[in-house]
Amino acid sequence: MSSSAPAPSSQRPVRVLLVEDDDLMRRSFAVALERYGYQVKAAADGLAGLELFRDESFDLLILDVMLPGLDGIGLCRRVREASLVPVLMMSARGDGLDVVAGLEAGADDYVVKPVDTFVLVARIRSLLRRATYAPAPAPGSATGDGPPPSQGEVLVFGDLTIDTGGLEVSVSGSPVALTPTELKLLLEFVARPGIVLERHTLLRDVWDYGWDGDSRVVDLCVQRLRKKLGRDRIETVRGFGYKFRR
Repeated sequence: MSSSAPAPSSQRPVRVLLVEDDDLMRRSFAVALERYGYQVKAAADGLAGLELFRDESFDLLILDVMLPGLDGIGLCRRVREASLVPVLMMSARGDGLDVVAGLEAGADDYVVKPVDTFVLVARIRSLLRRATYAPAPAPGSATGDGPPPSQGEVLVFGDLTIDTGGLEVSVSGSPVALTPTELKLLLEFVARPGIVLERHTLLRDVWDYGWDGDSRVVDLCVQRLRKKLGRDRIETVRGFGYKFRR
């Protein structure tokens, strides 16, 4: 690993909260991320991590699932009560139980340990890009006709309003808080209303997966969007993917 790896920000280091109970793994992850220019604060259990989160400001959280005191799933839920900060879960199990529980709790993505540092950094960079996402002009308006919407356009679908410039979403006039991942997924849908988007396409365009990733991250994020926007807004097309209803 090269110590000359570029820092993720030219203005200030990105602040990362790492909560991992294994001493060796916690130290190795922290050292590796600091070599990439990240500023890392680490905690060995969920309650200590929650205290750090409440006392300081972080740009991204990395939470192990199996933690003493307060586990990573519970910690993620507590974080989501107060913040939309990007959350990456780490699990030692790939059987799906931790994955589903973490994503349902509000995590944006996950990795299975042991994880290569380069993969971890790639996931972090992807999450941070979503957190500072500015939409490109979409190939078509909200109705699928006419010129593409500008970055400052307000799209209206019934009681759903999306300000693509201000990155604000409301339902029946009430603001809806979306995580960066949920927001980017929604913007992918509204850019092509009525068009079926396959899971692997969404993994590529939203999660920046350059390989075949786990489609459960898409399914769970869609479920969270449905809870916030209405269950009929995004339709499942079995065997293919999802489409946004006009």
